[in-house]
Amino acid sequence: MTLPVSAQRKSKKASKAAVAVADTVMKHDTALVVKNYIDSLTVLRQQLDSLQRVNESLRSEVSDGRYFRLFAPTTFYHSGANKTFALNPQKGDEVTDAIDAALMDLYMRRPDLVKDNESHLREVGSIRTDVNQEIKQQVELTEKAAPVPDEPEAVPIGLVVVKPNFWKFKGDGYLQFLQNYVSNNWYKGGESNYSAVGAVTLDLNYNDKDKITFDNKLEMKLGFQTSRTDSVHKFKTNNDLIRLTSKLGLQAHKRWYYTLQLLAWTQFTKGLKANDEFVYSDFFSPFNLNIGVGMEYKVEAMNKKLTGSLNFLPLSFNFIYVGRQNLASRYGISGDHHTRENFGSNFTADLKWQLAEQIAWKTRFYAFTSYDRALIEWENQIELKVTKYISANLFLYPRFDDSNARDDKMGYFQFQEYSSIGLTYSF
Repeated sequence: MTLPVSAQRKSKKASKAAVAVADTVMKHDTALVVKNYIDSLTVLRQQLDSLQRVNESLRSEVSDGRYFRLFAPTTFYHSGANKTFALNPQKGDEVTDAIDAALMDLYMRRPDLVKDNESHLREVGSIRTDVNQEIKQQVELTEKAAPVPDEPEAVPIGLVVVKPNFWKFKGDGYLQFLQNYVSNNWYKGGESNYSAVGAVTLDLNYNDKDKITFDNKLEMKLGFQTSRTDSVHKFKTNNDLIRLTSKLGLQAHKRWYYTLQLLAWTQFTKGLKANDEFVYSDFFSPFNLNIGVGMEYKVEAMNKKLTGSLNFLPLSFNFIYVGRQNLASRYGISGDHHTRENFGSNFTADLKWQLAEQIAWKTRFYAFTSYDRALIEWENQIELKVTKYISANLFLYPRFDDSNARDDKMGYFQFQEYSSIGLTYSF
């Protein structure tokens, strides 16, 4: 089928007109929808504003504390009775007066409903005077809190509790030698000799870091020498000592301690002289024991370079035992006895002064008196460390003992001195 050209032109014009009409209708409908939406938003806003005003009004009415008495458990309040029966009543606002009148009517008609009174409430502190004040929340804004880290799951572990060790053990020792050669035609005379001395000092001390100390020191020293002119003895001792010092202390104040001290000393072997067979001393000949009670002062000065202790023992017991009967008289023991006891006073000082890194001075001063005799000993040892394991010693030992026989030259004084070099070790 075919259409004329004129008909085709008309149909094109008609379709364009229909499209134009459709666009007009669509624009009108869109404008109407937008207008209706805006109108609905306006109405909704007015409704919300109205609800907000109503809510604020209700909240102000409800938060008014004057209405509280109408809804709380029935209580007899004084204000209503005062306004009713007073000659010159004090009126308030309309709401308060109306509430007081309503409560008085209730009091008169139904007194059985009254459960409490205002006087009792004031005693227990239940009446609030700030009920008409608006409660405001104190809101503080803060930054976002950091996330809490996940804690690892606890894993059971074995806990070992080590008991503190209040004991301390230390010691030192040395073995040293001395050789002296003199020719037969030496213009000053003299003789060649060899000597050796060994010493060990052991310390075992207890300190609970609170009140109690217990110090123990064991000193052992033995030295030998040879002499070509001595035809009787091949070796003789020139140094011989076994000494134990024990001190039990109870702290009194800072560095002062109440103390109980025990001193015991003897020697290893026989004491001899050149070309003389007489034995001047021996093991347990003599044996000395001294026990004293008093005060001890712990010395710590010069940046801990000077350390030690001073013991003042006003009450002291001294005991002497001599095993060899023929030596008893040399130590003040008379008759056939082997022992002697007496009481007296005792002072002991034991100090160490580190003069330099390689030089140290050790000194011990001991004095005992029974008020009829006296014994004083002052031992001095100056140690020079050459290396860690080699040192040289100078030993000076003056002594006073008036229990022995008086010497024509020295009187009651005695003196010993020696110097040596050799091996040393501390632990």
